Amino acid sequence: MEDFTALPDLASRAFGGGVVSANDEFFAAADHLVLPHPAGHAPRTFDHKGQVYDGWETRRRREPGHDFAVVRLGAPGVIHGVDVDTAFFTGNYPPHASVEAVEVPGYPGPDELAGAKWTELVPRSSLQGDSSNLFPVADRRRWTHVRLRIFPDGGVARLRVHGEVVPDPALLPKVFDVAAAEYGGRVVDCSNMFYGNPQRMLMPGLARNMGDGWETSRRRDNANDWVLVQLAAAARLRFADLDTSHFKGNAPGWAALTGITAEGDQLELLPRTALRPDTPHRFRLRKAPEVTHARLDIFPDGGMARLRLHGRADREQLWARMRR
Repeated sequence: MEDFTALPDLASRAFGGGVVSANDEFFAAADHLVLPHPAGHAPRTFDHKGQVYDGWETRRRREPGHDFAVVRLGAPGVIHGVDVDTAFFTGNYPPHASVEAVEVPGYPGPDELAGAKWTELVPRSSLQGDSSNLFPVADRRRWTHVRLRIFPDGGVARLRVHGEVVPDPALLPKVFDVAAAEYGGRVVDCSNMFYGNPQRMLMPGLARNMGDGWETSRRRDNANDWVLVQLAAAARLRFADLDTSHFKGNAPGWAALTGITAEGDQLELLPRTALRPDTPHRFRLRKAPEVTHARLDIFPDGGMARLRLHGRADREQLWARMRR
């Protein structure tokens, strides 16, 4: 089975995902479902409604029916799988759940979404408590919203919706960050990610701390570390942001960027260039034809908070992804 958990979480608050509506939030708000960090738990912490949970929890049902929450994807796209995470819910998790999806343009409200034609991606399925419940999705259409149904009630810590980002080209400027995860850029290979996953470099916003970036182990040989990024579409790159913020005693000494064309040709975009610790750098790149991938080499090792690659993307490729 595909390890879809390595793909971005389209519903994450980090992309701007949010809960549009929920029929019940008596014990804990549904907004917790899309928080990017793992759920936590502090036993024996009570408020006026009971134990405090880092998740969504509904009251005990005393009549027929079930509970639901509607989530707007922060990054619309193709869903490969979902994780209904019941972390720390043991005697109060739902025994079953299902997931549906819909594509509605613009910014629909609860009433418009309630009347939309939803497609079932995950049929009613059994859940385990205090567990990641993983469900692959075969439908390869583009979606903007998902609806989690729980039967009959209970608590879910997080809803992860893993997949490929497919942005609407009509809403993209002519020049944008074609490496950004929110537009479909993704890391496809790297030499080392001992302290931090390189995909974090492509996330929106500034890094919060040193743990919110890519960091390699210390090298004891004569080689260097690197990461390979697949761009949102083939693009002519113009500027690169190499941000070493928070990395002070462990920033790379130098970096270089290489573009790779669809034919496999390698083009030097930024020669080996010195970097400063804890500093956002911007570099003008050498003019080159369209490239589909970019390789960042750091010398010899260290950490990078963010990588931005600004360029003019092939609009036909972007529209082809939408039409697919």
